[in-house]
Amino acid sequence: MNRLEQLKSSGNKAFVAYIMAGDGGLGRLKEQVQYLQKAGVTAIEIGIPFSDPVADGPTIEAAGNRALKQGVTLQKVLEELQSWTFQVEIPLLVMTYLNPVLRFGVERFATECGKAGVSGVIIPDLPFEHKQLVQPYVDKEGIKLIQLVTLTTTDVRLNDILGEAEGFVYAVTVKGITGSRDEMSEEVKAFMRKVREKSPVPVYAGFGISKSSHVDLLRDDVDGFIVGSAIVEAFNDNRIEEIEPLIHAVTAAHSV
Repeated sequence: MNRLEQLKSSGNKAFVAYIMAGDGGLGRLKEQVQYLQKAGVTAIEIGIPFSDPVADGPTIEAAGNRALKQGVTLQKVLEELQSWTFQVEIPLLVMTYLNPVLRFGVERFATECGKAGVSGVIIPDLPFEHKQLVQPYVDKEGIKLIQLVTLTTTDVRLNDILGEAEGFVYAVTVKGITGSRDEMSEEVKAFMRKVREKSPVPVYAGFGISKSSHVDLLRDDVDGFIVGSAIVEAFNDNRIEEIEPLIHAVTAAHSV
């Protein structure tokens, strides 16, 4: 994850791509990661399908349901990552809900993520106050536990979260679930600026980022962008090449 700090220092912006593991079959995951790596993304967030994805909008929920119908599980995804022989040159992040981790076993989860070369984990329904359920185990494997902050996070709680943030901060742009949106408000811009001014680690905007206008609006207030629904949709529709201009719009941008 040092790469993310270096990127921030250089003034370039990060592009984190989210994909749902097993959407279209687990065999596609390898080619999706290879494609995105070649396309120039900074890191890849690999979503684990779950039956009750409280933070996900319709696009990602549908992708998760397609993967579940294929029999995809947390264990199968980690085994798939461990089987790869090609060079993964960018950080891989696992995004999962807490329930599959508890069922799998927290210590085992951390160990298997370590074997799979995972750099960070994102668990959106793990409250910051209860991060000790997972933190000691991922720490042992050198894996970062990524924290989320939202527009409704109080200043006191924001300061607490940022005081212990590692890897990067996942700054949510909406009061709600994931999904593509047409516009971003000035309120979002101000929130991102506030988080970035206080954060010791890079701040990435996520949820609803799907077009260059979103990047242009927030470019000076964040260190990178997380794009999910737009990528999941593009892979499902076999038009992933349409995402490349958005990747370029982010990664070619410099801070002013």
